[in-house]
Amino acid sequence: METALTRLVGVRYPIVQTGMGWVAGPRLVSAAANAGALGILASATMTVDQLRAAVHEVKSRTEAPFGVNLRADAGDAAERARLIIDEGVRVASFALAPSRELIARLKDAGVVVVPSVGARRHAEKVAAWGADAVIVQGGEGGGHTGEVATTVLLPQVVDAVDIPVVAAGGFHDGRGLVAALAYGAAGIAMGTRFLLTSDSTVPDAVKAEYLKAGVKDVTVTTAVDGLPHRMLRSELVASLERAGRARALVRAVRHAAGFRKLSGLSWSRMVRDGLAMKHGKDLSWSQVLLAANTPMLLKASMVQGRTDLGVMASGQVAGVIEDLPSCAELVGRVMAEAQSALVRLHASDAPPAWG
Repeated sequence: METALTRLVGVRYPIVQTGMGWVAGPRLVSAAANAGALGILASATMTVDQLRAAVHEVKSRTEAPFGVNLRADAGDAAERARLIIDEGVRVASFALAPSRELIARLKDAGVVVVPSVGARRHAEKVAAWGADAVIVQGGEGGGHTGEVATTVLLPQVVDAVDIPVVAAGGFHDGRGLVAALAYGAAGIAMGTRFLLTSDSTVPDAVKAEYLKAGVKDVTVTTAVDGLPHRMLRSELVASLERAGRARALVRAVRHAAGFRKLSGLSWSRMVRDGLAMKHGKDLSWSQVLLAANTPMLLKASMVQGRTDLGVMASGQVAGVIEDLPSCAELVGRVMAEAQSALVRLHASDAPPAWG
C-alpha cells in the first residue's frame, strides 16, 4: 500500500511503531522495520553512547529505514541530532516540537523530520518551520496525552497542514488504518499494539497485566508528574494519587537521584531540563523532578517487571488487545484486514437510497 508516508520514508506499509521509552529498543525496532513498518528507536532513556550502540545494532539487524525519537527540550538534543546525521538514520521524530533551526539542520542533511503533536496549532507551527510530516496523537493514546479524541483532532490537522499526517491514538488493526486513510491521514502510528508483540522485550508478567486489562482499566492521571498521563490502573498509581506534597517530594528526589546515576547527567543539567519542562506549565518542583525522571517509574515495569514499583503507560486499545503476535504477523494482519475492509467498501459503493 503506497501513501505519502511510504513514499516519504521508504517503507512498504503506512504503519509506524512509536518510540516508547524502555520498550522501543533495537530488537523491536528492527523487527518492525523488517515487517515493512517504520520502526522508531526511543532515545530519551539512553546516553549518547548507548544511542550510538543501539543505532548500530538496529543496522546490524535490518537494512530497512528506521527512525530515532528525540526529546527536543533535552540539553544534548543537538549532539543527538548530529549522531543521527552521521549514522545516516532516515527519520528523526520528536515528542515535543523541535526548533526551526534544528529542523533545518536535520533536513539539510537529508533526514526526514516528523514531530509528534497533540493540537492543530502545534501541527501548523512545525509545518511552517519545515517539518516533513507530523504524527497526531489523540487522547486515546498512551503516555502523555491530550483531551481531544483522535476522530476529532485528526481531521482538524489534516485540513490545517499540507504535509503528510500520521494518525495515532486508538489504532490496533486494519479497520483503523482504513478509517485513518478516509480521514485524510497518510498512515497510522501504534505504540501499545507493538508493545504487545512477541518481539517486544517487555517482561511477560507485565504483558500479562496489559492483556487482562479492560478498557476501563486504562486511566489518565496527573499524579505521576503533573501532566495528563494515560496508563494502566495499579496500586502504585492509586498511592501516588493519595500521596501528600511531602511524600511526593521525597519520592521525586529519590527517583531523580536514580535517574541521574543511570543517565550520567549532572544535577545542574537535570535542573536545566526541569526548568525547560516547567516553563509555561503550573508544576510544583516535586512534579518537575518526577517529570524529569518518569523514565525510572517506567523502567521498573518495562525492564525490571516490577509493576508494584513502576507505571505502565498504555493506550486505551490495551482493553481490546488479546494476543502477542510477532511484528511480522501483526503488520501482515493489519494489512490483510485493511484490504478486506477496502474490498467490503468497494462492494457496497452504490450510492445510498434516501427516503
